[in-house]
Amino acid sequence: MTILNARNLSLGEVQRLFGFREEYWDSFTSWLQLENLTDEEQKDLLQIRDDFRSYLTAGKVSEGQVKFLVVAPLMRLAGFYRYPLEIKLEEDIANIEIEDEDIIITGRMDILAVNKATKSVSKSLKNTSFWTLVIESKNSQIDVSVGLPQLLAYTNESLICQKSVWGLVTNGINYQFIYLQQDNPTVYQIMPSLSLMEIPRAIELLKILKAICKLRLKILFKNYTKIIYFTK
Repeated sequence: MTILNARNLSLGEVQRLFGFREEYWDSFTSWLQLENLTDEEQKDLLQIRDDFRSYLTAGKVSEGQVKFLVVAPLMRLAGFYRYPLEIKLEEDIANIEIEDEDIIITGRMDILAVNKATKSVSKSLKNTSFWTLVIESKNSQIDVSVGLPQLLAYTNESLICQKSVWGLVTNGINYQFIYLQQDNPTVYQIMPSLSLMEIPRAIELLKILKAICKLRLKILFKNYTKIIYFTK
C-alpha cells in the first residue's frame, strides 16, 4: 500500500488518480446569485484589505497570517460564523482510498465549520454529508495554482455524499475558486481569478462568499453543511 500526502501531489497526478476533467468558466453568475454589498460591508472589506496591505509592505506574509488577517475576517463578513455553522479546529480527514491503485491519500484540515442543526448520514466519512466550501491558503509569495492539486484531492472526497462543492485557493492577494461537480468523468470548473487589492474584484470576492454561504444555508435542514480550511 502506497501512502501519499495530498500536499505533495501534482495537478497531473490528481487528474489521473481521480479521473478529473478541467474546464474554464468565465462567470460566477451561472452558478450563484450575487447581491450588492451594503456600505458598511464595503467599509469593512476595505479595512481588511488595508490591514493586509500593511503586512505586505513589510515582506512575505505567512500562511498563518493570511488565514487570520484575511480569510477569517472575510468568512465572518460573509456570514460563515453564524448559527447553525460552528467552527472546529485541527480535524483529521478520513483517508482517501484510490480504487485499483492501492494508494491512500492522507491530510489534515486546519479549520472545520459544521452545521449544528443536522446530523451526518454518511457511513464512509465521519461526521459529514455536505461540504460547502473547501479553502486552502498559501503564503503571499506562492502562486495560488500551487494549491490546486491539494484542494482538488479533498473536494473530491465530498462527492461521495453530494453532487457538487465549491473550493478556493488563496495567498491573501489572489483568490481562485473552483466548482467541482459529479459527472463521468468528474468536472472541476476553473472560475475567474480575483484580487483583494483591486476594489471591484474585492467586492466581487465578498459577494461570492456571501452567495455560497446563503445558498447552502437554504438547505440547512436537509443536509449537513461543512467548510474545510487547509493551510499545509
